[in-house]
Amino acid sequence: MPRKKIELNMAAMNAILAGKTVLITGAGGTIGAELCRQVLNYGPKRLVMIDNHNTALFYIEKELVAAGHTAKITAVVGDVKDEVMLENVFKTYAPQVVFHAAAHKHVPLMETNPQEAVKNNTLGTYALADAATRHNAERFLYISTDKAVRPSSVMGASKRLGEMVVRAFAEVNGTKCMSVRFGNVLGSSGSAVRIFQEQIQAGGPVTVTHPDVTRYFMTVEEAIQLILQATAMGRGGEIFVLNMGTPIKVAELAHNLIVLNGLQPGKDIEVKYVGMRPGEKMYEELFRDEDVRKDTGHSDIFVAVPEEGDMALLKEQMSNLSLLAELPDPGPIIDGIRKLIPTYTGDPYGSRAAAGDTGVRP
Repeated sequence: MPRKKIELNMAAMNAILAGKTVLITGAGGTIGAELCRQVLNYGPKRLVMIDNHNTALFYIEKELVAAGHTAKITAVVGDVKDEVMLENVFKTYAPQVVFHAAAHKHVPLMETNPQEAVKNNTLGTYALADAATRHNAERFLYISTDKAVRPSSVMGASKRLGEMVVRAFAEVNGTKCMSVRFGNVLGSSGSAVRIFQEQIQAGGPVTVTHPDVTRYFMTVEEAIQLILQATAMGRGGEIFVLNMGTPIKVAELAHNLIVLNGLQPGKDIEVKYVGMRPGEKMYEELFRDEDVRKDTGHSDIFVAVPEEGDMALLKEQMSNLSLLAELPDPGPIIDGIRKLIPTYTGDPYGSRAAAGDTGVRP
């Protein structure tokens, strides 16, 4: 998937990061870890990394310390839903730039755990944005997904709610709050490429949901370069949308990987079509019908201008979701999501997922 070289305004990114204290959540994940690596190239004073996966956090801290960066590196084991932990971090380190990459992203798994999806992806975003704005952070960047557009899954809906949270906080205390929306990252944990590679090494079969399913793909290095560029551009309230190029058939990706391994699809390795999983779409979109699309002057970054945010209404909505997320029955939280996102098209009570259809397949 050849792509043209990305144009970067290094001076603009240096201006927002050099000498600053930067906080990155989900720092042990694929996107968070690459954010840490690239942010350190701009000379921040301190990098604060938060992740609830202590092993992943240990390894990224070890890697960054070994690289010899001059910035102070602080690793915090914690969960973005933990408001006390967040308050302590902001009081202790006073981060000026916040990148929120922590998320539950596995689509079928969130279909069977909608309460946790909302707690982490929506309410956790609210808690973090609230702390950042109360402590006068300069910039807050939320990592969203193309699955937030006309969501068919709980995961996508919970991320769309996160976009709505960040939009409302854009009006608070002068913190420039913004979101960035993009597709799949090649090689990330749980990604199609990684699963296909594991299946090929095991001798197959390589499992694909449907021969016509398409997805957008981008390398993590490209994604982070554009995220940093968008963060430097932001004035607050934007949903930035990255140019993902042309969507690719997942079946073609599987065939290409088999060939790259020196094998023949259908002969050495079977390609098996196994059906769509709960919450999945045939294709993803980057813009909603309601979004007003604008250019930024950068060929790889667009803006989807969202509706105005209403903080008083948001607080009421988040309080209600918080109560619904504590109930054992998933029905009320699904109904709560549908009231806030009329375009949510998911299975109302996860009937397919509840039946046990959570097999891992791209």
